[in-house]
Formats: sequence, structure tokens, C-alpha cells
Amino acid sequence: MEAEERKSIIDPELLEILACPKCKGDLILDEQRSGLICKRCELFYKIEDGIPIMLIDEAIPLSKLK
Repeated sequence: MEAEERKSIIDPELLEILACPKCKGDLILDEQRSGLICKRCELFYKIEDGIPIMLIDEAIPLSKLK
């Protein structure tokens, strides 16, 4: 069961209802970086302890992740 817990860093049901707080667009889960990506805004929102940090001021531009 531990492998299943590690596999999903966020509840799949929560992921379905989340939207980018800036543009209200869809978010893509990035499990390797533990976060959510909005391709429209090119922003990355961290997930800490299974909780997405959905504050625009705390979002990281995708250009700074590379």
C-alpha cells in the first residue's frame, strides 16, 4: 500500500475540481516536481504534504523551473 500512497501526491478527486486561480484553466499534475502546471498562464503551483498551494503570488513561472 505504501507504493500506492507515494504514487499519487494529491487526491485524484481534488485534482479534478481544481483550476488555475489566475485564468480558471485546467491544471496538469507534475508528480516529479510535486506540483500543478497551468500551461495557459505558464505557472507552477507547489504541492506540499498533499495540499496544493494555489496562491498566484506563490506560483513559479515555468521559465524559472528549467
